[in-house]
Amino acid sequence: MKHVLVVDDDSAMREMIAEYLAGEAFQVSAVADGSAMKRVLAEKPVDLVVLDVRLADEDGLELMRGRESADVPVIVVTGHRREETDRIVGLELGADDYMTKPLSLRELLARIRAVLRRVETGTRQSRQREKRVRYRFAGWELDVWARRLRSPTGELVPLTAGEFNLLIAFLRSPHHVLNREQLLAASHVHDEEVFDRSIDVQILRLRRKLEANPREPALIRTERGAGYLFAAAVEVM
Repeated sequence: MKHVLVVDDDSAMREMIAEYLAGEAFQVSAVADGSAMKRVLAEKPVDLVVLDVRLADEDGLELMRGRESADVPVIVVTGHRREETDRIVGLELGADDYMTKPLSLRELLARIRAVLRRVETGTRQSRQREKRVRYRFAGWELDVWARRLRSPTGELVPLTAGEFNLLIAFLRSPHHVLNREQLLAASHVHDEEVFDRSIDVQILRLRRKLEANPREPALIRTERGAGYLFAAAVEVM
């Protein structure tokens, strides 16, 4: 189930869009302002944002500029067809599509599905390219195609599927804090494997394989109350 975040200060419009998308088998979060938008993006994975650029006390375009989750696709909504500047700036800031009010819910649904299809196609192509990638960090080397991890001394270190996926997630986002939900989504193999503390167990196992002293980790650091951070520089080959 894809998760769509709707940001609109018009409660009637917000609820109408949320109800319609929920009826089309989407998970929907609907919020009225930028702070709530940032909170949802920080707390759970979001597949797409529908963002009204004319909020009551905020400029949606400024939210576009300041967003940390730049990889999440955005459909911007403008209040009038004559607001061409909003549409142009929104697209320049990375919006994937735009619509004008009054909205056609059926058209919005079609545009959401089209953007998600483009994103999924791009993700598949990226994954195909990444299968041939090698990562280097702190003397280690991970060959993604061969699923082979080599230590600084040249020793091959076996990884479980969950450990491999978890390490890939860290190597894709070095020096960024990843929360437990993000890491669970990246590391689990089967849904039944996911439970509240499973990510901590996976982190412990990975530290035992990577760290010189797992009790004082230098590569995978714990950020209290936030998640985990991969502290090494990563070279992509």
